[in-house]
Amino acid sequence: MANPDSLEPTPTATPTAEAEPAGNAVDRPGRRLAGWQFALIVVLYLAIIQGIGLAIGVDTSGSKSQFPTTQAIVRGALVPIGVSILFGAAVITWLGWWKSVLHYRVPVRRWVRLVPVSMLAVSILGFNYWHLADQQASLVVSVLVLGVFVGVGEELMFRGVGVQFFRRAGFSEGKTALYSSVVFGLVHVTNAIHAGPSAIAQALIVATSGYFFYLCLRVGGTILLPMLVHGLWDTSLFSGLTGPEPAVSVGAFLQVLLQVTLIVVLLVRRRRIEPAAVPSPAPALP
Repeated sequence: MANPDSLEPTPTATPTAEAEPAGNAVDRPGRRLAGWQFALIVVLYLAIIQGIGLAIGVDTSGSKSQFPTTQAIVRGALVPIGVSILFGAAVITWLGWWKSVLHYRVPVRRWVRLVPVSMLAVSILGFNYWHLADQQASLVVSVLVLGVFVGVGEELMFRGVGVQFFRRAGFSEGKTALYSSVVFGLVHVTNAIHAGPSAIAQALIVATSGYFFYLCLRVGGTILLPMLVHGLWDTSLFSGLTGPEPAVSVGAFLQVLLQVTLIVVLLVRRRRIEPAAVPSPAPALP
């Protein structure tokens, strides 16, 4: 993960007409959100995801697959995530943050486009099409809808509410990216309820992915791009985990390889993420 200070805008840079200065330099419309309120929102989000899943979910402990049946996906994932989407939308509406959430005008250099482009390409290439072709149509549709739900729900909460919270609190872009990604990763530690200790490693990987999704937000200037990338990325992972017998997929290997590659690239080029400084015009002679 890149150094947070490397994402801070260059002090001498002149923002474009659509760019917003970092931190709390812009008087953004909407309610102010205290730290304890943000923590409460995250806890309620977790209670929805984990609580509803435990209450109505199907026991899959005896199955080798994470998504063995359509019923398991619907009751254990689609319903709780669907409710979390409604919760996230309600929170953003109450805060009055929709304009800021949907439009994030903080530009980056052109090479950062590599992040969303490569993630989309690997997601499409890594789809386990052959395994899905052997499953029931209802199961395939459920997995595709699950990918959409995950992309929309998690991005609303973490690249939407989370990023806006840290940015409005006056943090730089680098710290906003770091802290929102850490929260994103910590939330996934609760998957230990189902997955056990392996959830710790998953949380570290997810935190790194969150950083990449933040860069997608910067590249696209709208939360719709990280929603698309996130949704396809997770659907590609899910494609080999469906049905009674999960299938080993080369897609998972490609995703791990890409994440390692992007980490190396960002470490090397971390100081070249922000747009180049634009020199101030010389003062006019009298």
